Amino acid sequence: MARVLDASAVLAFLLGEKGADAALAAMPGSQISTVNIVEVFSRMVDYGSPDEDVRQSIRELALETVNFDEDLAVRSGALRRETASLGLSVGDRACLATAMKLGATVVTADRAWLKLKLGVTIECIR
Repeated sequence: MARVLDASAVLAFLLGEKGADAALAAMPGSQISTVNIVEVFSRMVDYGSPDEDVRQSIRELALETVNFDEDLAVRSGALRRETASLGLSVGDRACLATAMKLGATVVTADRAWLKLKLGVTIECIR
C-alpha cells in the first residue's frame, strides 16, 4: 500500500524521537508533499542544522515528492471544516489531502489524527 508521510513522522526519524523505528520502516516507497518538506526543513533549521545538511538528510530518505498544486491546495482548504476542532495546521491538511488524492495511507506521529473520519487510513508511529 502506498504511504504519504507527515512531517512529524520524518522528524521523529531525523531527531531520533519515539517512533523513529516505525517511521524508518514506513519510508521505503513512501511519498511526501512538498509542503511537508518545508515543515521538516524549517524544524531542522530551528534546531540549528545547516541548510545543506538538512537538504542532504532529506535527499537520503529517498522519498518521492508530491508537488503541491492547485488541486491539493483546494483539497487542503476544504479539510479545514473537518479538522479545525483538532487544531490541524496547513501542513497537516496538505499531508492528508495528498494521501486522499493518491489513495494512500497517512503515516504520522500525531495521535489526534486517529480521531478523524475522512475515508483515509491513518497510521500512527507512536
